[in-house]
Amino acid sequence: MTGQPTPDAAEANEAQRAPSADKFVIPLLLVSAFVVILNETIMAVALPSLNRDLGISVSTGQWLTSAFMLVMAVVIPITGYLLQRFHIRQVFITAMSLFSVGTLICFLAPGFTLLLLGRIVQASGTAIMMPLLMTTVLNMVAAERRGRTMGNISIVISVAPAVGPTLSGLVLNVLDWRWLFGLVLPIALGGLLLGALFIRNVTEPRAASIDILSVLFSAPAFGGLVYGFSSLGEETGAVVPPWLAIAVGAVALVVFVLRQLRLQRQERALLDLRVFRSRQFSISIGLVAVSFLALFGTLILLPVYMQYVLGLDTLATGLVMLPGGLVMGLLAPFVGRLYDRFGPRPLLIPGAALVAVVMWSMVLIFDTETAPAVVVATHVFMSVGLGLMFTPLLTGALGSLDKKLYSHGSAVVGTIQQVAGAAGTATFTTVMTVTAAGLATDGMGEVAAQAAGINTAFTIGAVAAVLAFGAAFFVRRTNTEQQEQAPVH
Repeated sequence: MTGQPTPDAAEANEAQRAPSADKFVIPLLLVSAFVVILNETIMAVALPSLNRDLGISVSTGQWLTSAFMLVMAVVIPITGYLLQRFHIRQVFITAMSLFSVGTLICFLAPGFTLLLLGRIVQASGTAIMMPLLMTTVLNMVAAERRGRTMGNISIVISVAPAVGPTLSGLVLNVLDWRWLFGLVLPIALGGLLLGALFIRNVTEPRAASIDILSVLFSAPAFGGLVYGFSSLGEETGAVVPPWLAIAVGAVALVVFVLRQLRLQRQERALLDLRVFRSRQFSISIGLVAVSFLALFGTLILLPVYMQYVLGLDTLATGLVMLPGGLVMGLLAPFVGRLYDRFGPRPLLIPGAALVAVVMWSMVLIFDTETAPAVVVATHVFMSVGLGLMFTPLLTGALGSLDKKLYSHGSAVVGTIQQVAGAAGTATFTTVMTVTAAGLATDGMGEVAAQAAGINTAFTIGAVAAVLAFGAAFFVRRTNTEQQEQAPVH
């Protein structure tokens, strides 16, 4: 028979092809998210080379990371609207196109201005990817398998920041800084092409208008907080005083929240705060904030400790940090499977306890004579504890929401990660700097004062970890997850 297929036959063929294509969608999104988040962390090691090659000051070069974080903080809250208004395929193509164009601009940039523009365009795409990935998982993956898939997302969250500085150091040993972007570009373009071929629409967009006032208030709210906290952690002078940025951000955040509470009654909120009506979501997000505060605070302080106190070079420091990130990544899929079987508490409570024990161990045993092997072991154990926490927290928090709030919940998670990461970096660095400066003024040697300052900063993290351990007992599998979960045969 040689005629054209009937419409019904064409639909049946499409339905058969869709599940086959779907199995590539989440791995593709995972790889794409890994690449864009890896790019977020590679710049810190490259800044000295960039400053020399472009003839710019340290404070000017710092804007290549500060502007990236600012754009992330401003764009992420808008993703809740984007994921409701447009198909997932459209959002993915937009995100990867922005990231690819930004990467190309950075690779070809003849000077600082175009390089900064490229980083801004990159950040616009990066900010969309994690909420997109989480929302897609929630819509495509059944509740009984969601834990293992969110475990894979935890790999992206944990391994990319750990691998970034090490990879950057290795590339810069043999190539110039442009190749940090040149090597990423073909991967980004490949992801964009595969996404255009395989990703189909798995959500039903609805007509929605964007509230311009909400956008105008969200920019200084989240951007001000991230910039203020980040500037607190910098030794160089900030363009805007950090306390002023934080104050403006706090006031704008109050106004933003009040407006969302009003607009959500009409289903017009830019960021729907009804997600916090879920007790599970609220507790889990609080624990996510504490976990990211500890993670990013530790990631910024351990290199300082190893280089300035223990005297290790940059490459050795990167290699010391690498095992912890890899262990967290290797652990994540197993944690996801255990979550699907047992729920959050059997994983979350031991994980929070381990993080608290490790943080207090850092306070008690880190000094000027600590062996690098001890630092490696400590970081690995802390990574194991955080690995036991991330997947249950993210899966339980988002799984507790009504389906129509998935995109807003994903946007809230991304926003909290950015603000908590900046706050953790600022808190740890500021406490270290102030303590070390005071002790040096009192006559203590520079290295000893630095070690004491780091010790005091880790004490802050240790106290926060104890509070997180107490909160972990209140997290449980929610009724929403249990009702959605299909019988496992």
